[in-house]
Amino acid sequence: MTGRSALRLSLPALLAVLAVATPAQADGYRYWSFWQRGGDGGGWTYAAQGPSAARPDDGDMIGFRFAVSEDSRDAAEPRGAARFDAICDADDTPAKGGTKRIAVVLDFGTARDAPDGRTPPKSRTACARVGGDATAGEALAAVAKPLRYNSSALLCAIAGYPKSGCGEAVTARKDDDGESDGGPSAGLIGGAAVVVALGAAAAWQTRRRRT
Repeated sequence: MTGRSALRLSLPALLAVLAVATPAQADGYRYWSFWQRGGDGGGWTYAAQGPSAARPDDGDMIGFRFAVSEDSRDAAEPRGAARFDAICDADDTPAKGGTKRIAVVLDFGTARDAPDGRTPPKSRTACARVGGDATAGEALAAVAKPLRYNSSALLCAIAGYPKSGCGEAVTARKDDDGESDGGPSAGLIGGAAVVVALGAAAAWQTRRRRT
């Protein structure tokens, strides 16, 4: 076997090493985060349960924000200062036995966090009247269909937004004009360096065999 043949046969190995040496350098994940707060207008709290398990009381508020976040500590909360009584006006949605009223805040995020540079819908609020034992997910479904979930029950879309994708990793955030705000990722640069180094080593071995 010649040195050149050995070098050609080593290329798959080089690509395999590159795949291992360049893990995705994610800024975060694009998803709908779920928030709760009382009707008194206090601050938002990142929900400890998913919307399919949380059961808010009459007069509570639930919020959803679409954004790129690393984790719950980095998650962006719904914007705006709307209060329960402003969303669920007593004249339009009076209290009724056997039901509860939940104020729902939907923040579709910014163009920076939108997939493929799309323009997100405008934020909006709604008052959901649901059964006394209803979950936050049922309250959401009452006012923001269509909803989309994946096979792991992760909430992927609210009111049809976004049309595709679900909790995907984002490797480079974009400015509002859609342009990337950073250069090549560290993983990409490191991977290229690995290829160069391995290629140089293979070439050195080839020259050594010829001498």
